Amino acid sequence: MSQVETFPHQVEQRWWQRRPVRRFMRHRLAIFGLVTIVLMILACVFGPYLLPYNDLYIDLRARFSPPLTGFHFLGTDPLGRDLTARLLMAGRISLLVGFVAMFISTVFGTILGIAAGFFGGWVSVVLMRFVDAMLSFPNIFLLLALAAFIKPDAIMITLIIAATSWMEVARIVDAEVRSLRERDFVVAARMLGLSNSHIMFRELLPNAIGPIIVAATLTVARAILLEAYVSFLGYGIQPPLPSWGNMLNGAQQYLASAPWLAIVPGVAITLAVTSFNFIGDGLRDALDARSDLG
Repeated sequence: MSQVETFPHQVEQRWWQRRPVRRFMRHRLAIFGLVTIVLMILACVFGPYLLPYNDLYIDLRARFSPPLTGFHFLGTDPLGRDLTARLLMAGRISLLVGFVAMFISTVFGTILGIAAGFFGGWVSVVLMRFVDAMLSFPNIFLLLALAAFIKPDAIMITLIIAATSWMEVARIVDAEVRSLRERDFVVAARMLGLSNSHIMFRELLPNAIGPIIVAATLTVARAILLEAYVSFLGYGIQPPLPSWGNMLNGAQQYLASAPWLAIVPGVAITLAVTSFNFIGDGLRDALDARSDLG
């Protein structure tokens, strides 16, 4: 009797012992990306409070100071503002834009993809043709066109990026739901008289969550890159509000005399985008039951 009673405790595993987690932990690049993103978030959230200067403090006597000059660890910009403080404050904006745009686009794309995949027929035709029409426009040109006619603040740029990033999620979810909707558990749910909304969001969605998580991770990287690109061209977030993109925009005329002005935000963008891509690769392999990294 004691063996029977203890059996559930013997087979129960901690979350870090589960196979997907173990596969992810063996993916070295994914772990590197995860650690990098966590450190970047912590630095952007708490770092500005630990610095002797804020991002708006102007010291004209310290203009164009190179890195490691006094307390200016990464140097200063043309106005004498501390580049470290501006980089961390810009990171808050750029990362926030990336995460919020990812959340909005993932929710919208998931809802549309589930509806198209579950109902099929003319509903799928109409919704997927709408997705095809949106995909026919290059994302960056659509983004620039919208940004040129709308006030380019952080909220609007986030909404614009989200509005141009949901199509891939919708296609992935549609394909996944199509492969699941005739499974036994869905047929059983229909026979029990459960509503369509219950089947879609309580039965199908949990079984399609893996590809959605991977797509969401990659969407963050794309959103950060799009924000940087649009702000670099002058259509995105405007100074004095800093972002990695408009820091690059302000640095382009000083590439020869003060190259650190472009190198610092450029490295931050590269690290963030690459790290999110590594995390996405690791999640894809970890959530794929056929993969075995060990």
